[in-house]
Amino acid sequence: MASFAHPAEAIGTGRGLSRSEELAAFVERATWEDISPAAREALKIRVLDSLGCALGAFRGEPIRMIRRDIDEFGGNPLCTLIGGGKTSPDRAAFGNGALIRYLDFNDSYLAPGETCHPSDNIGAVLAASEYARASGRQFLAALAVAYQVQCRLCDEAPVRARGFDHTTQGAFASAAGVAKALALPMAQVANALGISGTANNALRVTRTGELSHWKGLAYPDTAFNGLRAAFLAMRGVTGPREVFEGNKGWCQTIAGDFELDWSRENLERVLRTIIKKYNAEIHSQSALEGMIELMRERGFSGSDIDRIRIDIFDVAHLIIGGGVEGDKTIVRTKEEADHSLHYMVAAAALDGQVMPAQYEPERIGRNDIQSLLRRVTVVPNPEYSKRFPDEHRCRITVTLTDGRFFTKEKVDYEGFHTRPMSWERVTEKFMGLAEEAFESSRRSEIVDAVKRLDGIAVKDLMALLG
Repeated sequence: MASFAHPAEAIGTGRGLSRSEELAAFVERATWEDISPAAREALKIRVLDSLGCALGAFRGEPIRMIRRDIDEFGGNPLCTLIGGGKTSPDRAAFGNGALIRYLDFNDSYLAPGETCHPSDNIGAVLAASEYARASGRQFLAALAVAYQVQCRLCDEAPVRARGFDHTTQGAFASAAGVAKALALPMAQVANALGISGTANNALRVTRTGELSHWKGLAYPDTAFNGLRAAFLAMRGVTGPREVFEGNKGWCQTIAGDFELDWSRENLERVLRTIIKKYNAEIHSQSALEGMIELMRERGFSGSDIDRIRIDIFDVAHLIIGGGVEGDKTIVRTKEEADHSLHYMVAAAALDGQVMPAQYEPERIGRNDIQSLLRRVTVVPNPEYSKRFPDEHRCRITVTLTDGRFFTKEKVDYEGFHTRPMSWERVTEKFMGLAEEAFESSRRSEIVDAVKRLDGIAVKDLMALLG
């Protein structure tokens, strides 16, 4: 697809562009017409998937807390809250973003040194688009910008190993997507990037050790602040022009130096993002599909299992297998459960599925799953690690109580970029997740609206969601 050339100098200054201005030029010039038909379809699929995640999250404890917070503090009713009510754009961005993120069932992107959830930007970009009375095409173009910025920064400037959270790259992505939705000119986009990128550098402790509600709320907070940065820039507030390369800037203190030529970028990275088949951390997906397939093929049940060994790529071992981010056999809460490969594989073995029901407190606390998860061993495999992120390779070895053992090797799973999930399968996921929120006819209307999103206004979709 087309790449976006940029001017050689900052407007009216006679000086070369800063990195934030180069990125701002990319944001300003991006259009719906630059997005391939395949990427347009992928964007719609991810919007529908994310809305299903949001509508399935209403029972979450922190979701209820956030709604009470929004209701008490109020806000100019300019934007729709998913599920009902209106509030200010920033609170809509946070509240709707929290709904999308809470189940940890929304899409992911895998880079060699970073993992992120680009659909975390949808809440903020939707709020800005509704505020700006944008068309569906304008919203989707802005969302494509946010996806591209976040994914490419994860590719070229990973921060996880330096102790920072992936929401750090999201500070630029959310500001860029919102600025595009507001149709800000290049100078104001650069200011939004400078403000958000300077102010929102989060610590990785969010996802290590004892996990809290903040695991699912950290990015909604980043998007909330990215949106505020873009609105402030719209009013004329300036931000650090040299946020990336400046003295004690983002490169020097956060990411290290990196090369990313925004004049050569397109809007196609969404095609490399991944839809989750199971309600589980992204690196677990191939192992879970393999576990369920192995049980079906060999005819045993979870109660027949003595122990499970999972050989897997190093990133999965590090994040969810007990490598460096805490003991994953200590599982007391949803947040700990959906980041423990031991728990998720045990749930797949005992229940034949890993969905929101597997994270109910009474399920987490039962003896059968607590016992089995302690008999799961996760081992990093150097050969599998070399193939990541292009493959999600793993090997599951199950030993039964009668001494028999079975193995299965996986390379990918349904939803991975090598086996994309179809519109029909995502619709099925949406209808199931949204079942308690809306009656069947309303759910069908939402599916139809997303399918036609490039031909309707954002307000029409939000009317169905509110």
